Amino acid sequence: MAEPNTTTAAVLSAAVGLAGLAPGIDGNALIGAFTGAALVVVTSKDIGIGRRAAYLLISLVMGYLAAPEIVSVTPIHSTGVAAFFAAALVITLTLQLIERVKTFDLLSIFRKGE
Repeated sequence: MAEPNTTTAAVLSAAVGLAGLAPGIDGNALIGAFTGAALVVVTSKDIGIGRRAAYLLISLVMGYLAAPEIVSVTPIHSTGVAAFFAAALVITLTLQLIERVKTFDLLSIFRKGE
């Protein structure tokens, strides 16, 4: 019998592949976003299943949504490649931004003028 993680990955891959066939869905971007999101989940260490599932969903959605924007402002012409990079980077960049905002001292801007 296959392990649950293998079965889940196979089911998700099949679902993404079928969704890519639907009209109005950019299949290249969807598959690129899925592979980038899968990379994030596979390389995330020491986190629980719930957080990994959230990372997968967030990366998948944001990678897919960001692909057309990346294609329009960079030399990348493939929405699949753009979605892959967006999905792979969105969690890391957002977590870094959150940590910087937590430590940012807004009053220091006003103190410099004194």
